[in-house]
Amino acid sequence: MKKILALALTLMLAFAAVSALADIKADVEAGEQMTTEQLLEKALAETGVFTAAGNTSRIVKAAAAFQEKYGIQTEASNLKDQEIYNKLDSTVIDMVMIQDGANLLDYIDLDKLFNFVPASVRDQIADADREPALVQQYINKVFIYNKLGDDVPAIRNVWELTAPEMKGRVIFKSPTLEKVNQNFLVMLTSDYWAEELAEAYKAWKGEDIVLGDYPNAGYKWIAEFLANVTFIKSDTTIAEEVSQDTAAGKIGLFVLSKLRAGTVITDNLTVAQYDATEKDYVLEPFGGFMYPMYVTVSAKANRPYTAMLFIDFLMSEEGFSFWNDSIGAYSPNPNIPHKEGDLDLDVWKNTLVMEDPLYIQENIEVEDFIRLHCQ
Repeated sequence: MKKILALALTLMLAFAAVSALADIKADVEAGEQMTTEQLLEKALAETGVFTAAGNTSRIVKAAAAFQEKYGIQTEASNLKDQEIYNKLDSTVIDMVMIQDGANLLDYIDLDKLFNFVPASVRDQIADADREPALVQQYINKVFIYNKLGDDVPAIRNVWELTAPEMKGRVIFKSPTLEKVNQNFLVMLTSDYWAEELAEAYKAWKGEDIVLGDYPNAGYKWIAEFLANVTFIKSDTTIAEEVSQDTAAGKIGLFVLSKLRAGTVITDNLTVAQYDATEKDYVLEPFGGFMYPMYVTVSAKANRPYTAMLFIDFLMSEEGFSFWNDSIGAYSPNPNIPHKEGDLDLDVWKNTLVMEDPLYIQENIEVEDFIRLHCQ
């Protein structure tokens, strides 16, 4: 009898979970047809603290402004990618803002996260920026070098970073510590980027690339680039390190927006792509990489309409202002301009390696190759 009751209870809980999931999905579908005012009305009818998590420190300030604007008690956490996924699996959270598109695909396919595109911005956002989830912003990691001394690494071709004399002078956060860095390297093994790198090698050396045991030029560049890298655990620390008076000859690949930190001596730095654009030359074949920050509604949300209202807020000029106060953050909404002094989003998209979550997901075996060369 006890076993029968236990089984019945298990089935009831499973049914309740499926029913709640269906309800959230239906709420999101309904919410996409609502105005901001209608979302607000629904959100104010919900109870409990609204919770959000994102791997951007500025989500905390944005959440505080959202609370002040709408009077909804809000708690936001700045967490790493895996910490967010762990939290999704273990506890209740209403809204997620995350940059790891490859893993995000799995959570969307499993109905653990739902895509929501507010009606207020739908006509302004390109189709490509709505899938697999809505892009709230693009972030770039670019080559930035110290311009002091006689041996300035003013590169014009990324193969220069693989030369023996560059060993120890290239600073990068280990791709084993941050998924977007790993995703960037995986993208270089695609047919397109492998061909681009092969052509760039010929432009650098004046001869065709010899691959040896490498499957394509992307693998070869990854291995030789990582062999020269000094790994540092934080992009902020990389920016600080490369900018020091004592760091002549060093170059980093890190988040452009880190130049906003007061501890970074920006007068000592040159952004390679800024220099290329200003002097009208091409940085072969890329000046860094770019990836989206996505916003989604959790399938476990206690306050789904509040989650949708918060996404609506983040996509507005007011909500995006918490990122747009410095260079290195780009709204997919063309009505929200980038920070003055920065390059247009279209320029960055044409000069950086763009992340393709599906390619990364389908070529996960490249991660083993990357880890091997990080040792």
